[in-house]
Amino acid sequence: MNPHDFARILALRNAVKFKGRASPGALVGAMIAEFPEQKNDRKGLMSIINAAVEAVNALSLDEQKAELLEHDPNYFAEEREKRKARREARQDLPPLRGAEQGKVVTRIPPEPSKYNHLGHALSFLINYLYARKYDGKVILRFEDTNPEKESQEFVDAMRSDVLEYLAITPDKELFVSDDMPRFYAVAEELIAQGHAYTCNCPSEAMSKARREMKECGHRTASPEEVKKHWDLMQKGRGDLVLRLKIDMQHKNAVMRDPVIFRVITNEHYRQGTKYKVWPMYDFENALEDSWTGVTHVLRSNEFESRIELHNYIKDLLGLQKQVVQQYGRFNITGATTQGREIRRLIEEGSVTGWDDPRLITLRALKRRGIVKEALYELAKRCGMSKTNTNIDYSVLAAINRQLLDEEADRYSFVRDPVAIKVSRWPATLRRVELKLHPHKRRGGRTMELDGSFYITKKDFERVKDGRVFRLIDTANLRYDAESDTFMFHSGTIEEFRSVPEQERYGLINYSPVQGAQQARVLVVEDGQLVWHEGVLEPSAKLSPGVIVQLERYGFARLDEVKDGVFSFWFAHE
Repeated sequence: MNPHDFARILALRNAVKFKGRASPGALVGAMIAEFPEQKNDRKGLMSIINAAVEAVNALSLDEQKAELLEHDPNYFAEEREKRKARREARQDLPPLRGAEQGKVVTRIPPEPSKYNHLGHALSFLINYLYARKYDGKVILRFEDTNPEKESQEFVDAMRSDVLEYLAITPDKELFVSDDMPRFYAVAEELIAQGHAYTCNCPSEAMSKARREMKECGHRTASPEEVKKHWDLMQKGRGDLVLRLKIDMQHKNAVMRDPVIFRVITNEHYRQGTKYKVWPMYDFENALEDSWTGVTHVLRSNEFESRIELHNYIKDLLGLQKQVVQQYGRFNITGATTQGREIRRLIEEGSVTGWDDPRLITLRALKRRGIVKEALYELAKRCGMSKTNTNIDYSVLAAINRQLLDEEADRYSFVRDPVAIKVSRWPATLRRVELKLHPHKRRGGRTMELDGSFYITKKDFERVKDGRVFRLIDTANLRYDAESDTFMFHSGTIEEFRSVPEQERYGLINYSPVQGAQQARVLVVEDGQLVWHEGVLEPSAKLSPGVIVQLERYGFARLDEVKDGVFSFWFAHE
């Protein structure tokens, strides 16, 4: 192979790694290694390299990939394997303390009071991946002991998120509210043993006493008196709570006689009106982890102060403890994650719903075209790091882009289309077949061409200066100002490259006018939802749910086709 051809291949490889732009400096070392004699002719070497880089950079990224595939059919497959090996070596989950192969049991414990978001997904996946790493089990446990907030709607949504979108396959599915008789039995046992007491202090007074480490006057009530009040709670007396008697002078505020049961008379979505007294999170969580055989509790460090309370409850009741391993919090930046805040935004009309593309709920991410593999990859990257991790949408988009770029079919979407008519359109280009993917030999996009095309308004305004431009993978055109006509210039990419750089505009996507399909893409611009209107090439026969790359625009998921209009949701560039 001569130096010119070798330099072109190097430039192609460098360009596809860096979004279509090769850098001359990146080629020098490999050129000298292959052609040592060039070391003494630096000027000649750089002339060869610069020519190759200039020619390659004139191509679109898809054209670069297609040409590289012709030179090296195995290049992309080999690069994928290299990336996969590097990823696996770098991101294998660290070992779990006290884990035995085949005996690890983790849990995924959502509360069905809202829709899951990105942070929830990462936590779910970490627990799932560790269970699978050790050939263990994972339990999907709905922590549904707050009738005021929970509903079947959220249970169904979480099942969809966890089982379908994330493709997690739990070994068991449980509802904490089904264990209410067991919770009541434990409460009455604690009362009988003098470990719990009822209290009707106002919440402000209770908080003040905790801060000042002062004991409540109800603390000395006899078990018999406490049991009477407990029975009143069962009848719905809402001013009473049941507190665990620990130590009001404890240095950990969580341990200062925490409330373990409160009265909620709302109808429960699953249990109806059968129960009026419900366990608090810390109490039910400690018991459920032991009752269900969980061996490892993997969660963010925001729960650190509560570990002592959970262990105290388990010791008091003679229950098995778990290995608790914490990781840093996932701080989702640039998006609202609080369920309460999202509800408010929905009610006031600031967002359209739980799947609004400005949110990072799993419903929104799925609808935008984020594939589950991107979430798995992100979970592995975050892993069990002790430090807090700041995550914004761009991080997830970068991972998703790498995955989609290898699989998504390409189609042309022309935003703000302007129709042009090309004079002297050749008969040899009346029918063209373009590739669905630049480096996968599959299918094709066949289009009938008669010289009438849609191009973007932006491109239309820029090519009227007379520079030669290329319709991607099709033909080279030029606008003639005197006749106010678009003229056919030439057909091949080589002819386009031969035009002096200052006389070339570049490559633009297009759609034939004949058969063009109405399309639009929903994007987020400065926090607002905006529809980009345009046309889709006639060869696109797509069904809702498919994710494609719209050439020179970005990746998008087809949300619906209605009245002949293709409506996409924009994922990212």
